[in-house]
Formats: sequence, structure tokens, C-alpha cells
Amino acid sequence: MAGAIIENMSTKKLVIVGVILLLFQALAFMVGGLIAPKPTTAVHYLATKCVDTVKHRQESKWLVPWGPNQCEKIQSFDEAIAKKIEANNIVFAVHIPLPNKEMSPWFQFMLVILQFDIAFKLFNQIEEGALATVDVGLAYRDDTFSEWTEMAHSFEQRKLNCKFITSKTIDNEGRYYECDLLPFMEVGSVAHKYYLLNIRLPVDVRKKVNVGIGEIRDIRLVSIHQNGGFTKVWFAMKTFLTPSILIIMIWYWRRISLMSRPPVLLEKVILALGISMTFINIPVEWFSIGFNWTWMLLFGDIRQGIFYSMLLSFWIIFCGEHLMDQTERNRFSVYWKQVGPIVFGSFCLFIFDMCERGVQLTNPFYSIWASDVGTELAMAFIIVAGICACLYFLFLCFMVFQVFRNISGKRMSLPAMSKARRLHYEGLIFRFKFLMLVTLACAAMTVIFFIISQVNEGHWHWGEHTVQVNSAFFTGIYGMWNLYVFAIMFLYAPSHKRYGDEQSSGDVGGSSGEDIQLTTTVTHVDGPSEIYKMAGKEAQE
Repeated sequence: MAGAIIENMSTKKLVIVGVILLLFQALAFMVGGLIAPKPTTAVHYLATKCVDTVKHRQESKWLVPWGPNQCEKIQSFDEAIAKKIEANNIVFAVHIPLPNKEMSPWFQFMLVILQFDIAFKLFNQIEEGALATVDVGLAYRDDTFSEWTEMAHSFEQRKLNCKFITSKTIDNEGRYYECDLLPFMEVGSVAHKYYLLNIRLPVDVRKKVNVGIGEIRDIRLVSIHQNGGFTKVWFAMKTFLTPSILIIMIWYWRRISLMSRPPVLLEKVILALGISMTFINIPVEWFSIGFNWTWMLLFGDIRQGIFYSMLLSFWIIFCGEHLMDQTERNRFSVYWKQVGPIVFGSFCLFIFDMCERGVQLTNPFYSIWASDVGTELAMAFIIVAGICACLYFLFLCFMVFQVFRNISGKRMSLPAMSKARRLHYEGLIFRFKFLMLVTLACAAMTVIFFIISQVNEGHWHWGEHTVQVNSAFFTGIYGMWNLYVFAIMFLYAPSHKRYGDEQSSGDVGGSSGEDIQLTTTVTHVDGPSEIYKMAGKEAQE
């Protein structure tokens, strides 16, 4: 009877395949660590205080901090008071990028963080739960001479969370509060060369707008975008891996189709895993270089969600189909209790993402973290997702332990076999255990490298070379999952080799006492009832 490739391939060839995959894995980490720059760049901006009179506002609504037609500037609010300039006529202007630089579509996205410089005044302190209301507009242009075109405009509120670490006395007036960074803006594409932000802090004492927020001296912004060099490396990896996974997937399903029986559940799930990997691999990001597709961030999140949902479901079904001593197999309905929560959790994360990036498609200044309710909801989503991830990993480890325990119990039948059969089946058991451990190792490596990328400063020095840890994490983990899916489809494809035919000459004498047959889930004619089914048959009735 024909088996899967993992069952029938010689140990030598299997080792060669493993070494090749390991070399490609090392190459994926090296591409990110040694070739690609760090994934993102943060640029700091200090807003310029421009004066916007009523007459000026009728002529042009956009105030530029530098360059041709730059605005009338003031250095401090003391100067504004001396010139009798009202607070409503002061505009904080920020030009992105800095002088003599240009933005590029290769930057992919632009995330802007806001920080207020607020000075302590004894009679103008920050009230508890103070909200800063900003009237903000975003404009763009593609050369230094054309008019600015409005891209977005909104009135937003941000809650101030500031602390004054010294005593609040008149001697400490003028010292600054320590304020948390505030989410300000996120744009899903960088299709233009120049961007302009005009920020106003309207004051209305009667409506209590911007009252009790302290004395704001300056506004600082941090703009974060993806590095163009990293984007090119990332696109190149996607372009290379897409046909690789697509070819092995077509080859895998063609082998399944040539079988005389219909596909079993595990084979269908492996195909679905390959399809989800192909979906995330397709380099549609190339189109973002020529088109202003602001929805690419949301689309990328959806693709990742589909793949990880499919991967988590695959692991559950993969272990379940390999559990022995269970009568109900090869039916998807058996796994609804395990797969159902994964689908529900993925749907909840999708709703959360739509509440954030879905709204940002029309208003880039929106943030779910801007309100107390939104912050609590977001934190609840993150905490629940973390708890569910830990419970899932523990449950997966428990299922793997069950499989290992059942296989170890069946090993007691091996001594009754002939030497050739015993060595063959021991090899199969070892290969399956090794594959399960590789699966757990892939999951653990993803978590470990994610933690390292968060706590590390971003790069290591290796001789004369600088290793970008974060870039190595992205390219290495992305390559690892592609290689994992590639290996699963290759090793679990039906093999044309027949072990029984090859070993029949060596087992003639040994089969007279007892014939012990070992079948795998993928090759069993009636479906995957057990991974290792050892049925003892008397040779002579």
C-alpha cells in the first residue's frame, strides 16, 4: 500500500530535504538582518507657530512653516500676548518631510504621534480628565510650487495624561509636565511627496473648549514610516515565495487527485493552509507604488488574520486526526468545539480592526485609543486575545502529549515484528514526533522573536556587520511559515513508492507468526481513522 512521502522517503533523502529547508530558513534571517535596513524610521518635528489673521484666512487656508510663501511666525506665546494675537489665530504648522527631502510610495504608511509641551502655571493647571480639542487639517502636493490640496480635516479630542513630578509651587512655574504620547494620525499610503499639517487649538470659554489644559508652549510630532529599502526587500521576498508555494500546492493537489479515493479531511485542510499562505504571499503591494490605495494596511491585516486562523485550525485538526483510539474521524463537524472559538476570536479581532483602521479610511485622525471607552475596549480585546492565545498553546501541547502517549503505547507491539518492519515503523514514529516538535518550535520561535524585537534596541554588531534584529524577525518568521507550509504539503503528499512491495522479499519468513500493519491518516483507504493503526492478525486460523 502506498503511503505519504514522509512515510516512504528514505532517511538520507529526508535529511537532505531538511538541510535544504534549514539553509533557506537561515537565508531568510540573513536577508533581513544583513541586507535590509531597519523596518521603520521615526522623524521628530517641532511645530512652527504661525499667525492666521481673519484677512489672511480668506486668502489662503494653508500655512506653510518654511519655503516660498511661508507664514508669519512667532517664537513664543509671550510674543503673541505682546502683539495682542488671540489664541484662535495661532496655527501650529508642520511640513512633512523636513527641508530638502521627499516622501515616497515605498514608505507604505505614515503614523504620526502627538506630544504637548505644557508648562506648569499655579493659576492655570491641568484639570483632572482634561480634554484637548484640536482642529486639524492635512494637505498634500507633489512639487514645491503648486497649491496645497486638502486631504482630510477633522475636529478631534485627546485626553491629557500628564504628571508634574515636583511640588506645585510658584517657584516651579515654567517647568514642564511629563505627558504621555498621544495617537494622532495614520495614513495607509504615502502617495505624495509633501504633506502639510495645520493644527489649531480653538478656545471657547463658554463651551469650555480647551479650558483647563494648562499652558501649551509647543507641539511635537513624531512621524513613523516604513523604510523604502526594507519595503523593496519585503516585496522581493513575496515575489519569490508566491510562485514557490503556488507550484508546490498545485503539485500536491494533483497527486491527491490521482488517488482512487476522494480526499480526506486532513488533505483538504493542508490544501486550505496552502491557499491561505498563497493569499498572504501575493505581492499586491506592488500596486501601492503607483496607486493611492489607503486600504492596504487593513487589507494586510485581513490577510494575516485569515492565514493565522487557518494555521491555528490546521494544528488542531492535524493533531486530532493523528490521535488514536478515536472512532469519529475525517469529519469537520467533530472539531467545531475547537475550531469554533478560533473563528469567533478572529471575527472579534476583525471587528476591532474595522473600528480602528476601517474608520481611518475616511478620517486618518481617528483613534480608538482617544476615548476612555475606546481604550478600555481595546485593552479588553488585547487581554482576552492574550489569554486565548495562552490557552490555545496549552491545549495544543496537551493534544501533542496525547498523541505521543498513544504512540508510545503502540510501540509495545513492535518487538513482535520482523527486524526490517520494526526499523521501518520506528522510523515512522520518530519522523512524526519530530514533525510535531518542529510545529511547536515554529510557534515558540514566533513568540520568542517577537519579544526580542520589542525589548532589543534594534540591532546587534557582528564583527564589521550590523545585524538588524527587527528586520531579521520579520523576514525570518515570514520565511519560516512559508517553509513550514511548503514542508507540510511536500511531506504529506501521496507517495508513489510502495513500502510493502519493496520489503516483501525480506519479510516472507517473519510474517508467518503475525502480520502487523501500520497505516497513516493520509493513505488509509477508508479515511484517517488513526495515525498509527497496528492490527494484529493471526497468520493461521
